[in-house]
Amino acid sequence: MQALHLSCFTATSCLGAGLDATLDTLSTNRSGLARCTFETVELTTHIGEVAGVDDYRLPAELANYNCRNNRLALMALEQDGFAEAVRRAAQRYGAARVGVFLGTSTAGILETEQAYRKLDSSGAFVDPPNYQTRHTPYALADVVSRTLGLAGPAFAVSTACSSGAKVFASAARLIDAGVIDAAVVGGVDSLCLTTLYGFNSLELVSPEPCRPYDAARRGISIGEAAAFALLERPADTLPGDAVLLAGVGESSDAYHMSSPHPEGRGAEAAMQAALSSAGLAARDVDYLNLHGTATPSNDAAEGQAAMRLFGRDVPMSSTKGATGHTLGAAGALEIVIAALALQNGLIPGSPGSHQLDPALELDYAFAPRRQALGVVMSNSFGFGGSNASVVLRRADAKGHA
Repeated sequence: MQALHLSCFTATSCLGAGLDATLDTLSTNRSGLARCTFETVELTTHIGEVAGVDDYRLPAELANYNCRNNRLALMALEQDGFAEAVRRAAQRYGAARVGVFLGTSTAGILETEQAYRKLDSSGAFVDPPNYQTRHTPYALADVVSRTLGLAGPAFAVSTACSSGAKVFASAARLIDAGVIDAAVVGGVDSLCLTTLYGFNSLELVSPEPCRPYDAARRGISIGEAAAFALLERPADTLPGDAVLLAGVGESSDAYHMSSPHPEGRGAEAAMQAALSSAGLAARDVDYLNLHGTATPSNDAAEGQAAMRLFGRDVPMSSTKGATGHTLGAAGALEIVIAALALQNGLIPGSPGSHQLDPALELDYAFAPRRQALGVVMSNSFGFGGSNASVVLRRADAKGHA
């Protein structure tokens, strides 16, 4: 694929709002996970909750879009000069030539959950939910397009936990086809009762902060986040630390509704496809950000695929011990983390994890490492075998065309 420039990017999660807070927390191997006190949830677990979402106010003209997911999205757009960068891009290309492609899983379902608590004696809504502008996945793409003043193609991708990565492929295809010149891509997912109780019913929620790839891992910690990137064709000259989208690989193994192929066949196919898309080999990768949810089956399957492809030659880690699993936003959040790693020569650690699963022979980074990086890969794998791997590289990466 044609390399695209991540000309601006940002992330807001339980690590903090914006890139500086995110990088500071990752550099010191701290976690943003805390004991769950969200809403009325009565579960013994830890979550990655973003501070200030309840207090954020949408502009009056967007009042119909008011829900936790949309508030989190607009909070994040204000960080790192991102909204301003997009508006400048719209001036260069035209508002109709900038697309918006965003991943989410549950979107604004929390408001619908709350509405069902307020039924009158006849069973009718006291405060009817607004499905179109709050509940539906497309409401996210719609409110972001309106906020940024864009008129290009806009849609939401909802493929479970690969959503926030697959949008990078969607944008690349439309730019390559000449339909648009630039794209806002990313993912937003917010806490709700459906995911907390739903994953708990599947016996996938850890009672302690999650411990990816640890021998004693016990399940996921659910988080929330919003992350965005602006993709454009690269200029003739770029600074050396500019981050390029080099390749994207997708696969769908459809092995099981909620469990990956036990040997990680779908994961391996996605990683191989991403390398082929980027014109690279496994030996070219300097760091792999694993999907690493901390469930026994996910880490075992992905770990086997990583062993076959990279062995112990590539350092890798999962950052979900810091952020929690942000579901539909995870792909975008972790791609932004990978971009930060490239620019800062930082391999993030894995807070909470201490002893590698003995069945996996990997170079797993438990603590942050300082190392020059030229190429990184980020994995995002969803229920039903929906898999995506994304390759980023620095503009000055030697030996990579």
